[in-house]
Amino acid sequence: MKRVSCHKSVMPSWLTKITSKIYESSGLFPSAVNHVLINEYHPDQGIMPHQDGPAYFPVVAILSLGSPVVMDFSPHPRFRLCHGDSVDQSPDAEACGHGIDEWDRDYHPFSVLMMPRSLLIFKDEAYSNFLHGITDDPQQCYEGAVNEAKALSESNMEKLTEEDSNGGDKILHRDQTRVSLTCRLVPKVHKNLFRF
Repeated sequence: MKRVSCHKSVMPSWLTKITSKIYESSGLFPSAVNHVLINEYHPDQGIMPHQDGPAYFPVVAILSLGSPVVMDFSPHPRFRLCHGDSVDQSPDAEACGHGIDEWDRDYHPFSVLMMPRSLLIFKDEAYSNFLHGITDDPQQCYEGAVNEAKALSESNMEKLTEEDSNGGDKILHRDQTRVSLTCRLVPKVHKNLFRF
């Protein structure tokens, strides 16, 4: 996986055009996007489940180029501590602010099918209460992705997908490199943070 990080002060003009369009069209960022992380993934590469840190404004826009991919969202581990098998015995159960019924309804894993040239923007609870990641596998199951029907209707996926003969799962074959542009806003940028 190759990684390049660009900040507003050194963004090339082609990238500034993209981030300006995201900022203006979405209306979700309070000011222009000033941080872009560019990642290149080979078909067998993903990214471990993670959460973007508190240094960013809680909205992220991911432009996906090249191979399609399945991004998985899973509830943050802090909810497992609150809502495990022994919810009533957990001293932190009340601190979580959710009953077991709310947990079952609101905090279950889900996936998003990211097609080439698609833009995924997530915020609020998807940003703060879930981890997001991509499995390190050239074959990914997209059965039940929240946007499966829409993503497939707008693309030519016949060559890339098949029904698994064992369980009938819908399998995506990643056969080319994927590049992602993760666009975020860093509200407080510190210059000359390190002095030598």
